[in-house]
Amino acid sequence: MNAALWTGQILLAVIFAVSGVLKSTMSQQRMLETGQTGAAAYPLPVVRFAAICEILAAVGLILPLLLGIAPVLTGWAAVGLAVVMVGAMAMHGRLAIVRHTPAEWRNVGVNVVLLAVCVFVAAGRL
Repeated sequence: MNAALWTGQILLAVIFAVSGVLKSTMSQQRMLETGQTGAAAYPLPVVRFAAICEILAAVGLILPLLLGIAPVLTGWAAVGLAVVMVGAMAMHGRLAIVRHTPAEWRNVGVNVVLLAVCVFVAAGRL
């Protein structure tokens, strides 16, 4: 079970670290060009705030447990990312309906999978 939890944590940490770095460094136009449609739904400062939260959560998924310093923070980082995934699912679903872009449902599916991994890690670490 511990190996599965670590696998989930590392997977989430990599995905959210990369996502956070890209969202915090790209222009809004560049994000849209690369398929990050969330940049169209929210003002740039909101996207940047979410990016910083993703980077901090990625660190929180690995370091507390690895270093043995406040390891409960690992589970709480997963909870925080689960909340972000619920918001992302709602936003992509809204874009799919309002803008009539069926491709957004694929993003909702990805968010559901990430949410499931977040819940798995949170349940296993809290």
